[in-house]
Amino acid sequence: MSSRVGAAFVVESGVWLKMSESFQEMSSVQGADLERRIADVRELAHTETESYRVVKDEVTGEHYLHYRYIHRHVAEGGAEEAFHQLMPLSSDDVLELLFAGADYRYPSAWERPFLRNGPDGVYIWFDPRPAMEGDELEAEREAERLKQALAEFKRQGRYSAEDVERLFRKLEDDRK
Repeated sequence: MSSRVGAAFVVESGVWLKMSESFQEMSSVQGADLERRIADVRELAHTETESYRVVKDEVTGEHYLHYRYIHRHVAEGGAEEAFHQLMPLSSDDVLELLFAGADYRYPSAWERPFLRNGPDGVYIWFDPRPAMEGDELEAEREAERLKQALAEFKRQGRYSAEDVERLFRKLEDDRK
């Protein structure tokens, strides 16, 4: 059992230890360190395969959104494997989650770096932003393509059912 004492040291099993640094300052985190330092604040949702909880690092006072997902390997007779992710939360984030019903679902609300478990009980940081930026870029390109096609359609000034159908076919063909 450990307890927080001051800002620089922690007492663990009666021994004074230098307080560990924030998980956010580490490039990887041992699962055993998380288990020792993380405590539940409130469960937000729980199903057979997923759970969401606000948790707190008892050493640093930092809060995280913990997402747990159970994957069943059908090919292996239904063997289960648990995946964990922890996203850092600001004080405002915690209040919004606990009292204002802010979105916390994965992946929609997970738009910043978070810890996720990997092999051998080690958690590593994952940053979803590069993938999201690629999606946004693609969406912007598609919007521009549609805008140009519509402008050309309007410029021609023909709006019969056949013309509209031709526009839709062209949009679908250009998309492929």
